[in-house]
Amino acid sequence: MPPIRVLSAGLGNMGRSHALAYHENPGFEIVGLVNRSKVPVPAGLEGYEIHPSFLDALHEFKPELCSISTYSDSHADYAIAALEAGSHVFLEKPLATTVADAERVVACAKANGRKLVVGYILRHHPSWIRLIEEARKLGGPYVFRMNLNQQSSGPTWATHKALMNTTPPIVDCGVHYVDVMCQITDAKPVEVRGMGLRLSNEIAPDMYNYGHLQVLFDDGSLGWYEAAWGPMISETAFFVKDVMSPNGSVSIVMDPNAKSDDIDTHTKTAVIRVHNAATGADGKFLAPDEDLKMAGEPGHQELCDREQAYVLKAIREDIDLTRHMDDAVQSLRICLAADESVRTGQTVKL
Repeated sequence: MPPIRVLSAGLGNMGRSHALAYHENPGFEIVGLVNRSKVPVPAGLEGYEIHPSFLDALHEFKPELCSISTYSDSHADYAIAALEAGSHVFLEKPLATTVADAERVVACAKANGRKLVVGYILRHHPSWIRLIEEARKLGGPYVFRMNLNQQSSGPTWATHKALMNTTPPIVDCGVHYVDVMCQITDAKPVEVRGMGLRLSNEIAPDMYNYGHLQVLFDDGSLGWYEAAWGPMISETAFFVKDVMSPNGSVSIVMDPNAKSDDIDTHTKTAVIRVHNAATGADGKFLAPDEDLKMAGEPGHQELCDREQAYVLKAIREDIDLTRHMDDAVQSLRICLAADESVRTGQTVKL
């Protein structure tokens, strides 16, 4: 089949990786890159022209697929413009900055019969897929304990500050891990609480770079998520991924030498530890913990390659993405409710 013509917008960390995935996959043909300014690009992307305007490039090239990895406040408008122009869309998370805008994007994809894939990269990671499978075997109700804190400095802190012009960490990162919670339990989220604190004078007065949320589900499950960015953030217990139920627990055991500002650390699992709560007549555990060694895990670029391979498959095989889109809206709704709770001091009922 002829390659799918793709316009790739945004040349930050994720945008460059997605563009490289399109460049290396013969199922795609890049017709142009978009970025507001000319920036250095990795080898492989140097031959493509960088256009300053997404809308102008959209109208000029009429791509079959638009890949949008720009700042969050442009996501909804760019995606809707692309969908209405007849293009399929890959949209980096979060889907939008409001639930209403997220629902508008999904409705537009459905109305125009176009594919919309949201950048939930963990859905393409074999180890995270295994984590979810093992947790579901336990049966609920569940306790989810998750965080991803990043001690950032230099260019990484500059990127984080730019992101926080529109989106706090518990939303930007939180959608990934709330999505994992929702994949494990099929229960509906009913209540969200959030707290946050501004730990830096380098960000806007109404923004916070440390936050955590609690979400309650209608089966009794509850989840906790914490996210923080900045040079003051502790490296202690910065990565916790832990699921408990009456029948045991499933946990990611991190490499003790891992660093929070290493992008591959955010996805690699090293070891998944499965604990069975069953005990015998003597009160002792019937089985020892099982450590599942996750050897040969994909790195960040390979995960982006897998993600775009799924986009290609979704388009060519006409995969029904209804559940995928609904899940993206739900995880965003929970995280935005947490942000609302931070700002109002009130619990949010869903």
